[in-house]
Amino acid sequence: MSPTVLLLPGWHNSGPDHWQSHWERLHGYTRVPQHDWDTPLRGDWMAQLDSTVQQHPRVVLVAHSLACLLVAAWAAHSRHTARVQAALLVAPGDVERAELLHTLHGWRPIVRQPLPFPTTLIASRDDPHCRFERASGFARDWGAQLIDAGALGHINADSRLGDWPQGHAWLQTLLHSHEATHGH
Repeated sequence: MSPTVLLLPGWHNSGPDHWQSHWERLHGYTRVPQHDWDTPLRGDWMAQLDSTVQQHPRVVLVAHSLACLLVAAWAAHSRHTARVQAALLVAPGDVERAELLHTLHGWRPIVRQPLPFPTTLIASRDDPHCRFERASGFARDWGAQLIDAGALGHINADSRLGDWPQGHAWLQTLLHSHEATHGH
């Protein structure tokens, strides 16, 4: 049985033109709901993710922006990380930037310990929400394979990627490499 793909949108959710919304429609992936998309509380988001993961024997996490930090924080505290086959982290947001000092303070410090499942992090060279050097530092700390996506902005609806076939191909590569090494 294939794992359930859980879509984890970032701050303000992913709108109808976001690649995550396209993947939800096209591939039937499951969006993890949050109580408050606009004033996100890290503990609340972690509880929602934990509750959703427990409903499935095997999952793959596909996170965008703030949700990349959610995966790192959740993995450091959850007893259910063994259910995660792999994670695709796209365009992590950097909440430690000065302009977010008063906005997302509950998300600092960013959890920087290695993730206990195979992870690929996709970063853009011109992301306004996270310098490429910071994203590559997150990848190193989390033990993730880093993919340089070139200049794609924040890899969101503004990037005009549609259903982002290249991103989906990277997800398939991550899944197949995990299956090959773990024989599931």
